[in-house]
Amino acid sequence: MNNPRLSLSAALLPIIILVLLLTYNVTVFGDDALSGSNQFILLLGAAVAGLVGIKNRVSYGQMLQKVGENLQSVTGPILILLLVGALAGTWLLSGIIPAMIDYGLQIANPRFFLPACILISALVSLATGSSWSTSATIGIALIGIGKALSLPVGMVAGAVISGGYFGDKLSPLSDTTNLAPAMAGGELFTHVRYMLFTTLPSIGITLLIFIFLSWGFSSNGDVDTSALSVSIREKFNISPWLFLVPLTVILMIVKKTPPLLALFVGTLLGALFALIFQSQLLLELAGSEVLDFRTLYKTILNAITVDTQIETNDLLLNELFSSGGMQGMLGTVWLIICAMVFGGVMDAIGALQAISNAFLKWAQTNFQLIASTAASSLTVNLTASDQYLAIVVPGKMFAQAYRDRKLAPENLSRTLEDTGTVTSVLVPWNTCGAYQSGVLGVGVEAYFVYAIFNWISPLMTLIYAYFDIKIKKLKD
Repeated sequence: MNNPRLSLSAALLPIIILVLLLTYNVTVFGDDALSGSNQFILLLGAAVAGLVGIKNRVSYGQMLQKVGENLQSVTGPILILLLVGALAGTWLLSGIIPAMIDYGLQIANPRFFLPACILISALVSLATGSSWSTSATIGIALIGIGKALSLPVGMVAGAVISGGYFGDKLSPLSDTTNLAPAMAGGELFTHVRYMLFTTLPSIGITLLIFIFLSWGFSSNGDVDTSALSVSIREKFNISPWLFLVPLTVILMIVKKTPPLLALFVGTLLGALFALIFQSQLLLELAGSEVLDFRTLYKTILNAITVDTQIETNDLLLNELFSSGGMQGMLGTVWLIICAMVFGGVMDAIGALQAISNAFLKWAQTNFQLIASTAASSLTVNLTASDQYLAIVVPGKMFAQAYRDRKLAPENLSRTLEDTGTVTSVLVPWNTCGAYQSGVLGVGVEAYFVYAIFNWISPLMTLIYAYFDIKIKKLKD
């Protein structure tokens, strides 16, 4: 497509207007901005870009064609997101996620309580794909235990957030983990594997620091998580055999099975294990005394497609043991579609190429390009106050620059997660910072220093870029 040569100021105009509109929108809607208003703002940004294009004689047909190409490119990620929702539903129903949480709670130890907070939060977040759910459930319990042990509440919150965001980053169930490669033009499991290079050292350093911090505290108190464990086991039949399902999926991923197939098999195995291990729960959810084919079919299909809420005698667990199924992923799918519309129009009018050329002129090295990406994600977190937009906007803005420099899309998606995802919780007026602070009852200023993983991650990605460590190049 023959794009006109836009000036940099004209190319940046739609992005500047978009960021201003998003910033105002978040102040009006707060946490509800992701329910749809942010998505419409992306369409308004596309309209502004379209006006710039019309002024520069780009036809409506050209813009629509590029939007279509963009939407086609995210067909795979959208299907993966839907299957992730289905997988989460059957893994909750089968007891796989509750088993991960139950075994995680058993590693709590008074002497190593702070490192245990990280490990428990990481395991729960990895299992659920949500740092928000982790904080709202296990996080609240750990804060209470920390207070009983007379530990600084900001320190405990920092440990919970560090572990929660570690699991969130690496979980295939996480929406941001799916969103980042979709924006960069990469593939989910390749993205997850590539993130390990920066994420594992970051969490390793975090654990060492918290082990060192633990030496400064002594307590004779007990970490009592038995009540939570009892509540889980009253509702679910917990068995180590349940881990066969996630191990099978992991093995398929290692063997480079197509992600859609691996997730589909994981969903079906989750449904099968629900029948084998949780027959009593299935009867309860169906409100039936006999588990016939019709009852089983309806209960499992509801878990896969719409929502499942499993009630226990513990309010914290009730919030954790809920899944939206495929329907729960539609908000993120909607966000991706609107982002692709904005990105497609920006591409068609030549704006992305103009921005890419400008950055390539300034960014003479890979380090400068990656540092620019990190700075942009942080800026969006500070201005638009949303971690999803801190992935979407820089992702579309820099994708072409990475391709022009012959850098694989994993470099971009990893940078987006190492900065956009994890730094959002460090900003008090960001939706993540406001949520975590409100849920845990700890001010951002109290846990900021102790959310060690969240500020080490962007530093780690910059260190890797500066020393050219694991910077994957595109093959011709």
